[in-house]
Amino acid sequence: MPIIGGLQKVTLVDYPGKVACTVFLSGCNFRCPFCYSKELVLPEKIKDHPRLEEDYLFSFLEERKDFLDGVVLCGGEPTINSDLLDFCKKIKKMGFCIKLDTNGSNPEILKELIKEKLIDYIAMDIKAPLDQAKYNLANGADISLEKIKESIEIIKKSGIDYEFRSTIVNKIHSKEDILQMARDIAPADKYFLQQFRGEKGTIDPNFSNLKPFEDKELEEIKKQIESLFKVFKIR
Repeated sequence: MPIIGGLQKVTLVDYPGKVACTVFLSGCNFRCPFCYSKELVLPEKIKDHPRLEEDYLFSFLEERKDFLDGVVLCGGEPTINSDLLDFCKKIKKMGFCIKLDTNGSNPEILKELIKEKLIDYIAMDIKAPLDQAKYNLANGADISLEKIKESIEIIKKSGIDYEFRSTIVNKIHSKEDILQMARDIAPADKYFLQQFRGEKGTIDPNFSNLKPFEDKELEEIKKQIESLFKVFKIR
């Protein structure tokens, strides 16, 4: 089973319309320089980070059946786990809805999860415009852009609830980059821009004190792209 790196016992915001808990799965194939979850991403940090036993998680879920509607699976990157499908099956058998947070790098796993009706909501992070060099810069790794594009189309055609979202970072994204990200995924149901807030502990420490985009800039961007989506918001 996946390494469980953390559990948020209740959230009212991470799964739209549901009272949920959030399960953090360790391990990631990206190295986004602005990521502040080093303990879930970097192997040397994962090794020393406390883990939850699977039995503890499922005992917790059993106790909260009458209170929780859903489970959010995030990371790290959940889809790098070969046993993710079995993990989801155990959760679904308990009657919970599942929301998956993913970077979209494993379309094959996404297809299986959707085909087996193991997930009910997908949130995919769009890291940059669909340009190989820009995407690699944003995620700190050399990944297959074709797989990212494939995941976007799979999600849009899945028939289940979904959203795309982008954490926008002054040091990585220009205004034109943000506009292009929106064009790359449009039309789509929901797209959210999330302001990066500099915090200590980012994978690249140079991002710790980075200033966010100004509200005026974001409002200008919003006017240009909100019509491309059924729902568009800046978080």
